[in-house]
Amino acid sequence: MILEQERAAVCEYARRLTADGLVVGTSGNVSARAGDLVAVTPTGVDYADLTPADIPVVDLEGTLADGTLKPTSELPMHLAVYTRAVDPDQVPVNAVVHTHSVHATAVSTLVTEVPPIHYMLAAIGPTARVAPYATYGTTELADAMLKALDARRGCLLANHGTITYGDTLSSAYSRAQQLEWVCQLWLVARSAGTPTLLPPAEIEQVVEKLKGYGQR
Repeated sequence: MILEQERAAVCEYARRLTADGLVVGTSGNVSARAGDLVAVTPTGVDYADLTPADIPVVDLEGTLADGTLKPTSELPMHLAVYTRAVDPDQVPVNAVVHTHSVHATAVSTLVTEVPPIHYMLAAIGPTARVAPYATYGTTELADAMLKALDARRGCLLANHGTITYGDTLSSAYSRAQQLEWVCQLWLVARSAGTPTLLPPAEIEQVVEKLKGYGQR
């Protein structure tokens, strides 16, 4: 079975999406890339029942290379990230996570950019933009997403959800969690009053500090 490790990782993180409340049912999707092939969650399959053999593998044009199940309907977004998104630090893009997380989706209906209420927004970039709404599974949505991802590692999709990427599924997933948390924080603060926001220079400084964060 080709991309055995990537398929197993896609299963693991798809189940985490549900367990962590970032999706409901079969919404949201996950993919991992190795070379010119991508392992991606199938459409309409309960994540609790997924096995690595259930994970379809496609090439970068979307042609099925292995597996029997149809890929997610959001495949155009995943492939657009792999073929056209550029990490700000030129790190390889090897994983994509798409969620329908509640707080981030709520924020996507209120603003065009996530306000800098906490420095962990820098996990995405200087800001997190909101891509204009387009129907799911379309090239229009993929194009809108790419504009919002310019010099960013994630964005919100208006009235839809979020998308993040990374060099590993772990990093892409962590960014999805951080983006949801920042959005929840902003909604809670906003419901109580007018939040104090961080200046752009502080977020940019943290973006630089995060490059050396953790064990190296």
